[in-house]
Amino acid sequence: MLLSVLLLLLVGHAKAGYKGAVFTYSTKDVQGKRFSVMHRYKLSYSSYEELELRCTSCSNTEESRGEWCLGEFAWKWKNVNCGSYDGLNTGNWIHNRNGISTSLAQMFVEVRNRSDINKPNSSPQTRVLPVVRVPSNCPRNISLLTFDPDGDEVKCRYASSSSECDTCTPPSVFSLSSSGTLSFSPTDSSSEGPYAVQLMIEDFPRETMMLMQNNGSTSLRNTNSAISKIPVQFVFKVDPAAPSCTEGEYLPRFLSPTPEHGAQIFIDVNQTLEIPIRAEATQSVITELLFSGPVNVVKNSSGSGHFTLRWTPSGDENDESHPICFVVQANVSSSVYQSVHQCVVVTVGNRPTVTSTTVVAPTIPLTTSNPPPRTSYLTVLKLKISTTLSLKDNHEIILKTIKDELIRRGLHPDIKVYLRSDGSVEVKKTAAP
Repeated sequence: MLLSVLLLLLVGHAKAGYKGAVFTYSTKDVQGKRFSVMHRYKLSYSSYEELELRCTSCSNTEESRGEWCLGEFAWKWKNVNCGSYDGLNTGNWIHNRNGISTSLAQMFVEVRNRSDINKPNSSPQTRVLPVVRVPSNCPRNISLLTFDPDGDEVKCRYASSSSECDTCTPPSVFSLSSSGTLSFSPTDSSSEGPYAVQLMIEDFPRETMMLMQNNGSTSLRNTNSAISKIPVQFVFKVDPAAPSCTEGEYLPRFLSPTPEHGAQIFIDVNQTLEIPIRAEATQSVITELLFSGPVNVVKNSSGSGHFTLRWTPSGDENDESHPICFVVQANVSSSVYQSVHQCVVVTVGNRPTVTSTTVVAPTIPLTTSNPPPRTSYLTVLKLKISTTLSLKDNHEIILKTIKDELIRRGLHPDIKVYLRSDGSVEVKKTAAP
């Protein structure tokens, strides 16, 4: 029997200041039939007073103009082996154009043992800023992060039932794909203003599998059956038209070495991660970096458009994947402009490992006939790869890990790594003599 758990946090006479939430869970410390479930709740309101009514021990961040504040709280359950609903009555939405007042955020937690991975499920991992902005005249695609630590297929949809939303009217100003992309097309000034966004993100197994409870009972799941469901709620704000929609003018544009959206980073407990973020805007003034990430992420600025996010994970974050999402915000007088919304995934511990065994062929110099002469070096290696990641879905991550390991062992940083169809790894380097 599924255990229904509904946590109702009732706050009387609270003003309408709710701006969204993201709930996720991760299973960890698996030892046979014993394990833990870490729940993480991100909540956003217009003021700290409203946030603290529901979250007295949150780690907080805020937008400098006081538009929103964001908090996270987490707790761990042990030895739960069933499906359950876990939710909050989060208060009243801010005024919005699609007429949603009362909020409801509910997550379906499935932690019966999975036959395909031989451990309980973890939910998809994602985050989003409380307020995502776009000028009314500028087309934009906003890609939400849809990462699943178990390698499941992840799909996104609007919340649609009484267990997912109180009023379920979706915004009319963008379309939503199942991959989690919000596509906004230019509109007129009559559509400007805030919209309440209520989404559900679900994970689906890539092959038919069984969910097994400790008492021996089982339940079948196929590729069309969602395993878990998490709520993703935020405000989508259509701002007045910008003088230009070209990124890098009024709308900030990310520059290298800012990591790409969806990049995966591996780090160990007590190791400090630094994420450099660079942006430019020639016709507006970059004022701040806004982010949503794990507790204790620290933001530093070294000049306009130069930011660094630093985070040192503790043992509580070990064996978990943590998204960090960010935008750069700029101003011209009272007008506010945001960059695109980008996210990375930081996995603590559980990194792929690569061990080289034998060298099959020596380095062979090859010369070209065209001047100036250049020399190519081809090295063929046999590698043993030990990882929990799927090669099909994590091809680039595994190749990068192999390259990093080879560089650590003395190869030149300019090498290129290829995975051949026969399973061997090819390493090439081209350099002028």
